[in-house]
Amino acid sequence: MRSRNTVFRLLVISFLFLTSCSSTPDIDNETMLDGDQIFDPSLYDPARYLVSVSIESPDEVQKNTPVVIAVHGYSASTFEWDEFREYSDANADILVSQVLLGGHGRTYEEFRNSTWKDWQEPIMEEYNALREKGYTNINFAGSSTACPLVLDLIKKGDIGDSGMKNIFLIDPIVIPSDKMLSLIGLLGPMIGYIETSNSALEDIHWYHFRPQETLNQLMDLISKVRKDLENGYRLPAGTHLKVYKSIKDSSADPVSAVLIYKGLKNRDGSAIDLEMLDSKLHVVTRLEARENVTQKDREIQKHVFDDMLMFLGQ
Repeated sequence: MRSRNTVFRLLVISFLFLTSCSSTPDIDNETMLDGDQIFDPSLYDPARYLVSVSIESPDEVQKNTPVVIAVHGYSASTFEWDEFREYSDANADILVSQVLLGGHGRTYEEFRNSTWKDWQEPIMEEYNALREKGYTNINFAGSSTACPLVLDLIKKGDIGDSGMKNIFLIDPIVIPSDKMLSLIGLLGPMIGYIETSNSALEDIHWYHFRPQETLNQLMDLISKVRKDLENGYRLPAGTHLKVYKSIKDSSADPVSAVLIYKGLKNRDGSAIDLEMLDSKLHVVTRLEARENVTQKDREIQKHVFDDMLMFLGQ
């Protein structure tokens, strides 16, 4: 017992050492998404990002064209799916809706005050808007935290039978790799926020500071989804789901993929698709703005994109 208490104290000390001491971050408004000058471009020009807005009256061909609702992860923005849009524009006949999670892409304060249910809301808004306009081939591609958000929608029945043809989960987070996050409920009020090591370009598209309130929301979300998976449930009829998971991931523990594979089944009870990727990156589908990207990373990204487009073309 004494050794466990010692380890816990060391973890707490390490956590406090690696995080901020002030509850209010020093935000550079001109260079960080956290400020009040840089916002996600989808807020200015939604027609460039949302199919439901860009095509006012879809014709029959458009209604039957695959539409992918592409959703980013916690603290990120629509930028996370730019590369998939560019690749699909050049290699396939599909439509892509890049959805900005609620509370994201705006100021630090708006992010701090948002809940995971706020994050989830725009997914359903775009899904419902596409359904109302008559689109028949709706699909979903989510990275990291977008994955538990859509898994929760499936469990609740908000996405029903034949509601989505394909669902692609990229590095879903159900178990975080950073086990220190389990202490955020205890230490969060003391530390206020965690500072990241984003590159200068990433600071434009990702929050540099992560408020403890949002980290608590993240933990609440994945805890709920984990319990749902432990109880088990099935996909809607007519829906195919595939998980792509890096074998080494600093954000989402690979066990996350195992929990999804064991807890979520196809409607007929058969196993869902799962592919473990020989990658050390979290969300290999986004390479831009990263440092030290290798040719292997690019090959893996291309493989995942090609695989997704293959399923979308069926």
